[in-house]
Amino acid sequence: MKFIDLSHYFENNMPGFKMKNEDGTYTKYTANIKPFLTHEESKPKYQGKASFEITEILFQTSIGTYIDSPYHRYPDGRDISEIKINEVILAGVVIDVRGRNEFESVDSDIIPNDLELEDKAVLFNFGWDKYWGDDKYHSYPYISEELIEYLIDRGVRLVGVDTLNIDSSRKMKRPAHTLLLKNEIFIVENLTGLEELYGKKFRFFAVPLKAKNVAALSIRAFAEILE
Repeated sequence: MKFIDLSHYFENNMPGFKMKNEDGTYTKYTANIKPFLTHEESKPKYQGKASFEITEILFQTSIGTYIDSPYHRYPDGRDISEIKINEVILAGVVIDVRGRNEFESVDSDIIPNDLELEDKAVLFNFGWDKYWGDDKYHSYPYISEELIEYLIDRGVRLVGVDTLNIDSSRKMKRPAHTLLLKNEIFIVENLTGLEELYGKKFRFFAVPLKAKNVAALSIRAFAEILE
């Protein structure tokens, strides 16, 4: 049995969105990780015979490798806690869309007509994970509205990308989030290592915590290779 990790490290001050404010400044999405209770602080509680560390993490839920629920786009949509496990453990296919430039879209002609997509996780490998942590990661290629409609018509269950966002930052109506989540098709962003799945049959795992009233959440995305 072989597994391939498709997640970025979740760490202190990690890369994330930069949201522009009205005054021209930016709010950075990131994680702040620190000890809540250190080994030294806990020792007296166990008469010096044992020690434990308790870690505190403060982060926005759209950080790292993460999944969006319909609630992320729609106030009445299902939240993270309402996602069933069998909806995020899916047979997967990876589509090679490497070689694109920033702000370049891809259309459905990159997907073979005979490729079965129904009820699957479709993962697009732009190769953009190599820019993780660099400024260039914030300017990325994306899937077109035509391709979004095509994926919906083909009955996919989840769409994943190895970019910061499945939508272009220049498209304020955010068509991928708007249309995919409306159709209960989950979105996973900031994947990595997708090239390791080429030529392989695999099952994709994107299981979040069972968190109530949460719109998106970091996951440990990985693939189980099926021989």
